[in-house]
Amino acid sequence: MSTQPSEDIDRPETPSAPATSDGFVRGISQAIGGPLGSHAVRSDAKRGRFWTATRIILALTCLTLAFSWVQKSPCQSGDWQQNVQYTRFCYTDVLALYYAEHLNEGAVPYKDWPVEYPVVTGYFMGALGLPVHAYGQSHPEINQGTWFYNANAIVLSALAVATAAIILALRRRRPWDAAIFAVSPIIFFTATVNWDFLAIGLAAIGLYLWVKKHPAWAGLFLGLGGAAKLWPLFILGPLLVLALRSRALRSWTAAMATAVLAWAVANFPVFFWYHESWLRFFRLNSERPIDWGTLWYVGRYFDGKWNSGAAGDQGPFQWLSNNIPSLNLLSYALFGLACVGIGLLAWLAPRRPRVAQLSFLVVAAFLITSKVWSQQYVLWLLPLIVLARPRWGAIIAWTVAEFAYFTAFYAELMGAGGKPVIPEGTFVLASGLRLITVAVLCGLVIREIWKPELDAVRQNYADDPDGGPLNGPDAPWIGRLRRSFGLDRSPAPAPALSEAAS
Repeated sequence: MSTQPSEDIDRPETPSAPATSDGFVRGISQAIGGPLGSHAVRSDAKRGRFWTATRIILALTCLTLAFSWVQKSPCQSGDWQQNVQYTRFCYTDVLALYYAEHLNEGAVPYKDWPVEYPVVTGYFMGALGLPVHAYGQSHPEINQGTWFYNANAIVLSALAVATAAIILALRRRRPWDAAIFAVSPIIFFTATVNWDFLAIGLAAIGLYLWVKKHPAWAGLFLGLGGAAKLWPLFILGPLLVLALRSRALRSWTAAMATAVLAWAVANFPVFFWYHESWLRFFRLNSERPIDWGTLWYVGRYFDGKWNSGAAGDQGPFQWLSNNIPSLNLLSYALFGLACVGIGLLAWLAPRRPRVAQLSFLVVAAFLITSKVWSQQYVLWLLPLIVLARPRWGAIIAWTVAEFAYFTAFYAELMGAGGKPVIPEGTFVLASGLRLITVAVLCGLVIREIWKPELDAVRQNYADDPDGGPLNGPDAPWIGRLRRSFGLDRSPAPAPALSEAAS
Protein backbone atom coordinates (compact mmCIF):
# COMPACT_ATOMS: atom_id res chain seq x y z
CA MET A 1 0.00 0.00 0.00
CA SER A 2 1.36 3.43 -0.90
CA THR A 3 1.82 5.91 1.90
CA GLN A 4 2.54 9.57 1.94
CA PRO A 5 4.52 11.49 4.54
CA SER A 6 2.47 13.87 6.63
CA GLU A 7 5.24 16.44 7.07
CA ASP A 8 7.67 17.94 4.61
CA ILE A 9 10.61 18.25 7.01
CA ASP A 10 12.99 16.52 4.62
CA ARG A 11 12.67 19.20 1.94
CA PRO A 12 14.98 22.21 1.59
CA GLU A 13 13.87 25.38 3.34
CA THR A 14 15.43 27.72 0.76
CA PRO A 15 13.14 29.12 -1.93
CA SER A 16 13.21 27.52 -5.34
CA ALA A 17 14.97 29.48 -8.09
CA PRO A 18 13.11 29.36 -11.44
CA ALA A 19 16.36 29.30 -13.42
CA THR A 20 17.33 26.01 -11.79
CA SER A 21 13.90 24.33 -11.50
CA ASP A 22 12.34 25.36 -14.83
CA GLY A 23 13.97 24.32 -18.10
CA PHE A 24 12.42 27.18 -20.09
CA VAL A 25 13.62 29.83 -17.63
CA ARG A 26 17.02 28.16 -17.40
CA GLY A 27 17.41 28.50 -21.16
CA ILE A 28 16.35 32.15 -21.13
CA SER A 29 18.71 32.88 -18.21
CA GLN A 30 21.72 32.04 -20.37
CA ALA A 31 21.36 35.51 -21.88
CA ILE A 32 22.33 37.02 -18.49
CA GLY A 33 24.92 34.48 -17.39
CA GLY A 34 22.90 31.40 -16.53
CA PRO A 35 21.25 30.14 -13.32
CA LEU A 36 22.28 31.22 -9.85
CA GLY A 37 25.36 29.33 -8.64
CA SER A 38 25.14 26.88 -5.79
CA HIS A 39 27.47 29.03 -3.63
CA ALA A 40 25.83 32.38 -4.42
CA VAL A 41 24.18 34.32 -1.63
CA ARG A 42 20.46 34.67 -2.32
CA SER A 43 18.97 38.13 -2.02
CA ASP A 44 16.15 36.76 0.14
CA ALA A 45 18.76 35.67 2.66
CA LYS A 46 19.99 39.22 3.23
CA ARG A 47 18.28 40.66 6.26
CA GLY A 48 16.83 44.10 5.90
CA ARG A 49 16.52 43.92 2.14
CA PHE A 50 13.27 45.61 1.08
CA TRP A 51 12.74 44.07 -2.36
CA THR A 52 12.04 40.48 -1.37
CA ALA A 53 10.46 38.06 -3.84
CA THR A 54 7.06 38.61 -2.21
CA ARG A 55 7.19 42.39 -2.54
CA ILE A 56 8.50 42.23 -6.09
CA ILE A 57 5.65 39.95 -7.17
CA LEU A 58 2.97 42.01 -5.44
CA ALA A 59 4.41 45.14 -7.05
CA LEU A 60 4.41 43.42 -10.46
CA THR A 61 0.77 42.44 -9.95
CA CYS A 62 -0.13 46.04 -9.16
CA LEU A 63 1.85 47.24 -12.19
CA THR A 64 0.08 44.79 -14.51
CA LEU A 65 -3.29 45.89 -13.15
CA ALA A 66 -2.35 49.57 -13.57
CA PHE A 67 -1.41 48.94 -17.20
CA SER A 68 -4.71 47.08 -17.59
CA TRP A 69 -6.60 50.14 -16.31
CA VAL A 70 -4.75 52.33 -18.82
CA GLN A 71 -5.51 49.87 -21.60
CA LYS A 72 -9.24 50.08 -20.76
CA SER A 73 -9.23 53.87 -20.43
CA PRO A 74 -10.43 54.62 -24.01
CA CYS A 75 -13.73 52.93 -23.13
CA GLN A 76 -14.33 54.52 -19.73
CA SER A 77 -16.39 57.40 -21.05
CA GLY A 78 -18.99 55.03 -22.49
CA ASP A 79 -18.90 56.90 -25.79
CA TRP A 80 -18.32 53.85 -27.95
CA GLN A 81 -18.40 55.27 -31.47
CA GLN A 82 -17.13 53.41 -34.55
CA ASN A 83 -16.51 50.21 -32.56
CA VAL A 84 -13.82 51.85 -30.43
CA GLN A 85 -14.45 49.20 -27.75
CA TYR A 86 -13.26 46.53 -30.19
CA THR A 87 -10.64 48.37 -32.23
CA ARG A 88 -8.83 49.34 -29.01
CA PHE A 89 -9.57 46.06 -27.21
CA CYS A 90 -11.08 47.93 -24.28
CA TYR A 91 -14.60 46.47 -24.11
CA THR A 92 -15.80 45.69 -20.60
CA ASP A 93 -19.10 44.22 -19.42
CA VAL A 94 -18.75 46.28 -16.26
CA LEU A 95 -19.47 49.51 -18.10
CA ALA A 96 -21.87 48.06 -20.67
CA LEU A 97 -24.05 46.38 -18.04
CA TYR A 98 -24.21 49.46 -15.85
CA TYR A 99 -26.63 50.70 -18.49
CA ALA A 100 -28.04 47.38 -19.72
CA GLU A 101 -29.01 46.31 -16.19
CA HIS A 102 -30.50 49.80 -15.55
CA LEU A 103 -28.18 50.57 -12.64
CA ASN A 104 -27.79 54.03 -14.16
CA GLU A 105 -31.51 54.55 -13.45
CA GLY A 106 -31.24 53.42 -9.85
CA ALA A 107 -32.76 49.98 -10.47
CA VAL A 108 -32.14 47.60 -7.56
CA PRO A 109 -30.75 44.29 -8.90
CA TYR A 110 -33.37 41.50 -8.92
CA LYS A 111 -36.00 43.71 -7.27
CA ASP A 112 -36.39 46.18 -10.13
CA TRP A 113 -34.52 44.34 -12.86
CA PRO A 114 -33.74 40.59 -13.35
CA VAL A 115 -29.92 40.67 -13.42
CA GLU A 116 -28.47 37.84 -15.52
CA TYR A 117 -25.76 36.86 -13.01
CA PRO A 118 -25.72 34.77 -9.81
CA VAL A 119 -26.76 36.66 -6.73
CA VAL A 120 -23.42 37.59 -5.12
CA THR A 121 -22.34 39.21 -8.39
CA GLY A 122 -25.69 41.01 -8.53
CA TYR A 123 -25.29 42.19 -4.93
CA PHE A 124 -21.81 43.44 -5.79
CA MET A 125 -23.12 45.34 -8.81
CA GLY A 126 -25.81 46.97 -6.70
CA ALA A 127 -23.47 47.76 -3.79
CA LEU A 128 -21.30 49.84 -6.11
CA GLY A 129 -23.82 50.92 -8.72
CA LEU A 130 -26.56 52.36 -6.50
CA PRO A 131 -24.28 54.74 -4.54
CA VAL A 132 -22.71 55.89 -7.83
CA HIS A 133 -26.19 56.59 -9.22
CA ALA A 134 -27.23 58.43 -6.06
CA TYR A 135 -24.08 60.54 -6.15
CA GLY A 136 -24.59 61.22 -9.85
CA GLN A 137 -28.12 62.48 -9.16
CA SER A 138 -26.75 65.21 -6.92
CA HIS A 139 -23.69 65.84 -9.11
CA PRO A 140 -24.95 65.74 -12.71
CA GLU A 141 -21.58 66.89 -14.03
CA ILE A 142 -19.95 63.49 -13.36
CA ASN A 143 -20.03 60.55 -15.76
CA GLN A 144 -21.74 57.83 -13.77
CA GLY A 145 -20.49 55.04 -16.03
CA THR A 146 -16.87 56.12 -15.59
CA TRP A 147 -17.25 56.30 -11.83
CA PHE A 148 -18.92 52.90 -11.72
CA TYR A 149 -16.20 51.30 -13.83
CA ASN A 150 -13.41 52.83 -11.75
CA ALA A 151 -15.03 51.75 -8.47
CA ASN A 152 -15.29 48.20 -9.79
CA ALA A 153 -11.73 48.31 -11.15
CA ILE A 154 -10.39 49.26 -7.71
CA VAL A 155 -12.19 46.43 -5.90
CA LEU A 156 -11.51 43.80 -8.57
CA SER A 157 -7.85 44.82 -8.68
CA ALA A 158 -7.64 44.48 -4.90
CA LEU A 159 -9.06 40.97 -5.20
CA ALA A 160 -6.47 40.19 -7.89
CA VAL A 161 -3.68 41.38 -5.60
CA ALA A 162 -5.17 39.28 -2.78
CA THR A 163 -5.14 36.26 -5.10
CA ALA A 164 -1.46 36.85 -5.85
CA ALA A 165 -0.77 37.14 -2.12
CA ILE A 166 -2.54 33.84 -1.49
CA ILE A 167 -0.54 32.11 -4.23
CA LEU A 168 2.60 33.41 -2.50
CA ALA A 169 1.35 32.17 0.87
CA LEU A 170 0.66 28.71 -0.57
CA ARG A 171 4.10 28.52 -2.21
CA ARG A 172 6.48 29.98 0.35
CA ARG A 173 9.26 27.74 -0.91
CA ARG A 174 8.49 28.62 -4.54
CA PRO A 175 7.62 32.33 -4.44
CA TRP A 176 8.59 32.98 -8.05
CA ASP A 177 5.79 30.70 -9.25
CA ALA A 178 3.45 33.59 -8.48
CA ALA A 179 5.30 35.73 -11.03
CA ILE A 180 3.54 33.72 -13.74
CA PHE A 181 0.29 35.15 -12.41
CA ALA A 182 1.65 38.62 -11.68
CA VAL A 183 2.92 39.45 -15.18
CA SER A 184 0.37 37.49 -17.19
CA PRO A 185 -1.03 39.24 -20.29
CA ILE A 186 -4.25 37.44 -19.42
CA ILE A 187 -4.68 39.77 -16.44
CA PHE A 188 -3.64 42.75 -18.54
CA PHE A 189 -6.43 42.19 -21.07
CA THR A 190 -9.25 40.64 -19.03
CA ALA A 191 -8.95 41.64 -15.35
CA THR A 192 -11.96 43.99 -15.52
CA VAL A 193 -13.85 42.64 -18.52
CA ASN A 194 -16.35 41.15 -16.07
CA TRP A 195 -16.67 40.43 -12.34
CA ASP A 196 -14.75 37.14 -12.42
CA PHE A 197 -12.12 38.24 -9.89
CA LEU A 198 -14.90 38.43 -7.33
CA ALA A 199 -15.36 34.65 -7.53
CA ILE A 200 -11.62 34.04 -7.97
CA GLY A 201 -10.77 36.01 -4.84
CA LEU A 202 -13.40 34.20 -2.77
CA ALA A 203 -12.23 30.82 -4.07
CA ALA A 204 -8.60 31.67 -3.30
CA ILE A 205 -9.50 32.61 0.28
CA GLY A 206 -11.42 29.35 0.59
CA LEU A 207 -8.45 27.33 -0.64
CA TYR A 208 -6.12 29.15 1.77
CA LEU A 209 -8.42 28.37 4.71
CA TRP A 210 -8.54 24.72 3.63
CA VAL A 211 -4.74 24.59 3.68
CA LYS A 212 -4.78 26.11 7.18
CA LYS A 213 -7.11 23.28 8.23
CA HIS A 214 -10.24 25.37 8.70
CA PRO A 215 -12.54 23.34 6.43
CA ALA A 216 -15.79 24.92 7.61
CA TRP A 217 -14.51 28.43 6.88
CA ALA A 218 -13.08 27.21 3.60
CA GLY A 219 -16.49 25.91 2.59
CA LEU A 220 -18.07 29.24 3.52
CA PHE A 221 -15.90 31.14 1.03
CA LEU A 222 -16.20 28.48 -1.67
CA GLY A 223 -19.98 28.64 -1.29
CA LEU A 224 -19.95 32.43 -1.59
CA GLY A 225 -17.68 32.12 -4.62
CA GLY A 226 -20.14 29.67 -6.13
CA ALA A 227 -22.92 32.20 -5.54
CA ALA A 228 -20.89 34.74 -7.57
CA LYS A 229 -19.86 32.39 -10.40
CA LEU A 230 -20.58 28.68 -10.41
CA TRP A 231 -17.07 27.28 -10.86
CA PRO A 232 -15.67 27.62 -7.27
CA LEU A 233 -18.13 24.90 -6.23
CA PHE A 234 -16.32 22.53 -8.60
CA ILE A 235 -13.33 22.53 -6.22
CA LEU A 236 -15.43 20.55 -3.75
CA GLY A 237 -15.35 17.59 -6.19
CA PRO A 238 -11.55 17.17 -6.13
CA LEU A 239 -11.60 17.67 -2.37
CA LEU A 240 -14.12 14.82 -2.08
CA VAL A 241 -12.17 12.25 -4.10
CA LEU A 242 -8.95 13.18 -2.29
CA ALA A 243 -10.69 13.05 1.09
CA LEU A 244 -11.87 9.53 0.29
CA ARG A 245 -8.31 8.56 -0.62
CA SER A 246 -6.80 10.04 2.53
CA ARG A 247 -9.54 9.29 5.08
CA ALA A 248 -10.33 12.96 5.63
CA LEU A 249 -14.04 12.74 4.89
CA ARG A 250 -14.99 14.58 8.09
CA SER A 251 -13.12 17.70 6.95
CA TRP A 252 -14.72 17.53 3.52
CA THR A 253 -18.18 17.13 5.08
CA ALA A 254 -17.63 20.28 7.12
CA ALA A 255 -16.54 22.20 4.03
CA MET A 256 -19.43 20.88 1.96
CA ALA A 257 -22.00 21.68 4.64
CA THR A 258 -20.89 25.29 5.04
CA ALA A 259 -20.56 25.74 1.27
CA VAL A 260 -24.16 24.64 0.76
CA LEU A 261 -25.30 26.79 3.68
CA ALA A 262 -23.43 29.87 2.42
CA TRP A 263 -24.79 29.41 -1.10
CA ALA A 264 -28.33 28.92 0.19
CA VAL A 265 -28.23 31.91 2.55
CA ALA A 266 -26.83 34.16 -0.20
CA ASN A 267 -29.51 33.03 -2.64
CA PHE A 268 -32.49 32.91 -0.28
CA PRO A 269 -33.58 36.59 -0.31
CA VAL A 270 -33.74 36.74 -4.10
CA PHE A 271 -35.16 33.22 -4.38
CA PHE A 272 -37.93 33.97 -1.89
CA TRP A 273 -38.93 37.55 -2.74
CA TYR A 274 -37.95 37.83 -6.41
CA HIS A 275 -38.20 34.29 -7.64
CA GLU A 276 -38.62 35.10 -11.34
CA SER A 277 -35.53 37.31 -11.25
CA TRP A 278 -33.63 34.53 -9.48
CA LEU A 279 -34.58 32.10 -12.24
CA ARG A 280 -33.24 34.32 -15.00
CA PHE A 281 -29.64 33.15 -14.62
CA PHE A 282 -30.66 29.48 -14.85
CA ARG A 283 -33.09 30.01 -17.72
CA LEU A 284 -30.57 32.07 -19.65
CA ASN A 285 -27.91 29.38 -19.37
CA SER A 286 -30.40 26.68 -20.28
CA GLU A 287 -31.65 28.50 -23.38
CA ARG A 288 -28.40 30.05 -24.62
CA PRO A 289 -27.28 28.89 -28.06
CA ILE A 290 -23.77 27.74 -28.94
CA ASP A 291 -21.38 30.53 -28.02
CA TRP A 292 -18.44 31.83 -30.03
CA GLY A 293 -15.20 29.90 -29.79
CA THR A 294 -16.46 26.75 -28.07
CA LEU A 295 -15.87 23.15 -29.14
CA TRP A 296 -19.42 23.09 -30.44
CA TYR A 297 -18.89 26.27 -32.47
CA VAL A 298 -15.81 24.79 -34.13
CA GLY A 299 -17.70 21.58 -34.87
CA ARG A 300 -20.62 23.46 -36.38
CA TYR A 301 -18.23 25.34 -38.67
CA PHE A 302 -16.85 22.08 -40.05
CA ASP A 303 -20.37 20.69 -40.35
CA GLY A 304 -21.16 23.60 -42.64
CA LYS A 305 -18.03 22.98 -44.70
CA TRP A 306 -18.61 19.28 -45.11
CA ASN A 307 -22.34 19.54 -45.85
CA SER A 308 -22.32 22.72 -47.93
CA GLY A 309 -23.17 20.87 -51.12
CA ALA A 310 -25.87 18.60 -49.71
CA ALA A 311 -29.25 20.29 -49.69
CA GLY A 312 -31.17 19.61 -46.49
CA ASP A 313 -28.33 17.69 -44.86
CA GLN A 314 -26.88 18.79 -41.55
CA GLY A 315 -24.08 17.40 -39.46
CA PRO A 316 -24.31 16.43 -35.78
CA PHE A 317 -23.04 19.78 -34.47
CA GLN A 318 -25.54 21.71 -36.57
CA TRP A 319 -28.29 19.41 -35.32
CA LEU A 320 -27.22 20.08 -31.73
CA SER A 321 -27.21 23.81 -32.47
CA ASN A 322 -30.87 23.49 -33.48
CA ASN A 323 -31.73 21.33 -30.45
CA ILE A 324 -30.39 23.15 -27.42
CA PRO A 325 -31.92 20.83 -24.76
CA SER A 326 -30.08 17.88 -26.35
CA LEU A 327 -26.88 19.94 -26.49
CA ASN A 328 -27.26 20.76 -22.79
CA LEU A 329 -27.63 17.09 -21.88
CA LEU A 330 -24.66 16.06 -24.00
CA SER A 331 -22.49 18.84 -22.55
CA TYR A 332 -23.40 17.86 -18.99
CA ALA A 333 -22.81 14.18 -19.76
CA LEU A 334 -19.37 14.82 -21.23
CA PHE A 335 -18.41 16.96 -18.25
CA GLY A 336 -19.68 14.26 -15.91
CA LEU A 337 -17.66 11.58 -17.71
CA ALA A 338 -14.58 13.79 -17.52
CA CYS A 339 -15.09 14.16 -13.77
CA VAL A 340 -15.43 10.38 -13.37
CA GLY A 341 -12.18 9.95 -15.27
CA ILE A 342 -10.45 12.56 -13.09
CA GLY A 343 -11.74 10.76 -9.99
CA LEU A 344 -10.34 7.42 -11.17
CA LEU A 345 -7.05 9.10 -11.97
CA ALA A 346 -6.95 10.50 -8.43
CA TRP A 347 -7.45 7.04 -6.92
CA LEU A 348 -5.20 5.07 -9.26
CA ALA A 349 -2.23 7.46 -9.28
CA PRO A 350 0.86 6.19 -7.42
CA ARG A 351 0.69 9.18 -5.06
CA ARG A 352 -2.25 11.27 -3.98
CA PRO A 353 -2.56 14.07 -6.56
CA ARG A 354 -2.40 17.64 -5.40
CA VAL A 355 -5.60 19.64 -4.91
CA ALA A 356 -4.58 22.23 -7.49
CA GLN A 357 -3.89 19.58 -10.12
CA LEU A 358 -7.36 18.05 -9.88
CA SER A 359 -9.08 21.44 -9.55
CA PHE A 360 -7.44 22.66 -12.74
CA LEU A 361 -8.49 19.51 -14.60
CA VAL A 362 -12.11 19.81 -13.47
CA VAL A 363 -12.45 23.50 -14.37
CA ALA A 364 -10.68 22.97 -17.71
CA ALA A 365 -12.97 20.01 -18.49
CA PHE A 366 -15.99 22.20 -17.78
CA LEU A 367 -14.78 24.89 -20.19
CA ILE A 368 -13.85 22.44 -22.93
CA THR A 369 -17.23 20.72 -22.85
CA SER A 370 -19.37 23.82 -22.20
CA LYS A 371 -21.45 25.54 -24.88
CA VAL A 372 -20.36 28.92 -23.43
CA TRP A 373 -16.74 30.02 -23.05
CA SER A 374 -16.64 33.79 -22.59
CA GLN A 375 -13.31 35.52 -23.10
CA GLN A 376 -12.83 36.35 -19.40
CA TYR A 377 -13.29 32.72 -18.30
CA VAL A 378 -9.57 32.29 -18.97
CA LEU A 379 -9.06 34.00 -15.61
CA TRP A 380 -10.52 30.95 -13.88
CA LEU A 381 -7.68 28.80 -15.15
CA LEU A 382 -4.76 31.15 -14.52
CA PRO A 383 -4.30 30.82 -10.71
CA LEU A 384 -5.11 27.11 -10.89
CA ILE A 385 -2.46 26.33 -13.52
CA VAL A 386 0.10 28.38 -11.56
CA LEU A 387 -0.58 26.19 -8.54
CA ALA A 388 -0.95 22.97 -10.54
CA ARG A 389 1.97 23.19 -12.98
CA PRO A 390 4.22 26.26 -12.59
CA ARG A 391 6.19 25.73 -15.80
CA TRP A 392 6.70 28.87 -17.87
CA GLY A 393 7.07 27.32 -21.33
CA ALA A 394 3.69 25.63 -21.67
CA ILE A 395 1.89 28.50 -19.94
CA ILE A 396 3.44 31.03 -22.32
CA ALA A 397 2.34 28.93 -25.32
CA TRP A 398 -1.20 28.80 -23.89
CA THR A 399 -1.14 32.56 -23.25
CA VAL A 400 -0.13 33.23 -26.86
CA ALA A 401 -3.05 31.09 -28.05
CA GLU A 402 -5.41 32.95 -25.71
CA PHE A 403 -4.17 36.29 -27.03
CA ALA A 404 -4.68 35.09 -30.62
CA TYR A 405 -8.23 34.10 -29.72
CA PHE A 406 -8.78 37.43 -27.94
CA THR A 407 -7.83 39.46 -31.02
CA ALA A 408 -9.73 37.18 -33.40
CA PHE A 409 -12.81 37.39 -31.18
CA TYR A 410 -12.80 41.18 -31.28
CA ALA A 411 -12.40 41.09 -35.05
CA GLU A 412 -15.40 38.74 -35.16
CA LEU A 413 -17.42 41.18 -33.05
CA MET A 414 -16.53 44.01 -35.42
CA GLY A 415 -17.67 41.86 -38.32
CA ALA A 416 -20.98 41.03 -36.66
CA GLY A 417 -22.48 44.15 -38.24
CA GLY A 418 -22.29 42.56 -41.67
CA LYS A 419 -18.81 43.56 -42.89
CA PRO A 420 -16.36 40.72 -42.15
CA VAL A 421 -12.97 41.77 -40.79
CA ILE A 422 -11.30 38.35 -40.87
CA PRO A 423 -12.32 35.10 -42.58
CA GLU A 424 -14.47 32.85 -40.43
CA GLY A 425 -11.83 30.16 -40.81
CA THR A 426 -9.27 32.39 -39.09
CA PHE A 427 -11.50 32.77 -36.05
CA VAL A 428 -12.14 29.02 -35.98
CA LEU A 429 -8.38 28.41 -36.16
CA ALA A 430 -7.80 30.72 -33.19
CA SER A 431 -10.61 28.97 -31.28
CA GLY A 432 -9.09 25.58 -32.08
CA LEU A 433 -5.65 26.67 -30.88
CA ARG A 434 -7.14 27.79 -27.59
CA LEU A 435 -8.87 24.45 -27.16
CA ILE A 436 -5.73 22.54 -28.08
CA THR A 437 -3.44 24.44 -25.72
CA VAL A 438 -5.81 23.99 -22.78
CA ALA A 439 -6.03 20.28 -23.62
CA VAL A 440 -2.21 20.10 -23.77
CA LEU A 441 -1.99 21.70 -20.33
CA CYS A 442 -4.45 19.08 -19.08
CA GLY A 443 -2.29 16.34 -20.60
CA LEU A 444 0.85 17.70 -18.94
CA VAL A 445 -0.89 17.88 -15.56
CA ILE A 446 -2.16 14.31 -15.97
CA ARG A 447 1.36 13.13 -16.84
CA GLU A 448 2.74 14.67 -13.66
CA ILE A 449 -0.04 13.10 -11.60
CA TRP A 450 0.84 9.70 -13.07
CA LYS A 451 4.58 10.34 -12.75
CA PRO A 452 4.89 12.50 -9.61
CA GLU A 453 8.68 12.58 -9.92
CA LEU A 454 8.17 15.05 -12.80
CA ASP A 455 6.12 17.43 -10.63
CA ALA A 456 8.12 20.62 -9.99
CA VAL A 457 6.19 21.45 -6.81
CA ARG A 458 7.08 18.10 -5.22
CA GLN A 459 10.76 18.99 -5.57
CA ASN A 460 10.23 21.40 -2.65
CA TYR A 461 7.41 19.73 -0.75
CA ALA A 462 7.17 16.15 0.41
CA ASP A 463 3.38 16.34 0.36
CA ASP A 464 0.74 18.59 -1.15
CA PRO A 465 1.23 22.21 0.01
CA ASP A 466 -2.49 22.74 -0.71
CA GLY A 467 -3.60 19.52 0.97
CA GLY A 468 -4.33 20.76 4.46
CA PRO A 469 -6.40 18.04 6.19
CA LEU A 470 -5.72 15.65 3.30
CA ASN A 471 -2.02 15.21 3.97
CA GLY A 472 -1.22 11.82 5.45
CA PRO A 473 -1.25 8.13 4.51
CA ASP A 474 -3.67 6.65 2.01
CA ALA A 475 -6.73 4.71 3.04
CA PRO A 476 -6.14 0.92 2.86
CA TRP A 477 -8.64 0.47 0.02
CA ILE A 478 -6.46 2.54 -2.34
CA GLY A 479 -3.79 -0.15 -2.32
CA ARG A 480 -6.38 -2.83 -3.03
CA LEU A 481 -7.88 -0.80 -5.86
CA ARG A 482 -4.49 -0.21 -7.49
CA ARG A 483 -3.60 -3.90 -7.19
CA SER A 484 -6.91 -4.84 -8.84
CA PHE A 485 -5.81 -2.75 -11.84
CA GLY A 486 -2.35 -4.29 -11.78
CA LEU A 487 -0.76 -1.00 -10.76
CA ASP A 488 0.66 -1.96 -7.38
CA ARG A 489 2.88 -5.05 -7.20
CA SER A 490 3.52 -4.81 -3.46
CA PRO A 491 1.90 -7.61 -1.44
CA ALA A 492 -1.20 -6.83 0.55
CA PRO A 493 -0.57 -6.42 4.28
CA ALA A 494 -1.13 -9.64 6.21
CA PRO A 495 -4.16 -9.63 8.49
CA ALA A 496 -3.38 -9.52 12.19
CA LEU A 497 -3.67 -12.90 13.90
CA SER A 498 -6.14 -13.19 16.68
CA GLU A 499 -4.87 -14.15 20.15
CA ALA A 500 -6.56 -17.56 19.91
CA ALA A 501 -5.06 -18.38 16.54
CA SER A 502 -1.55 -17.40 17.69
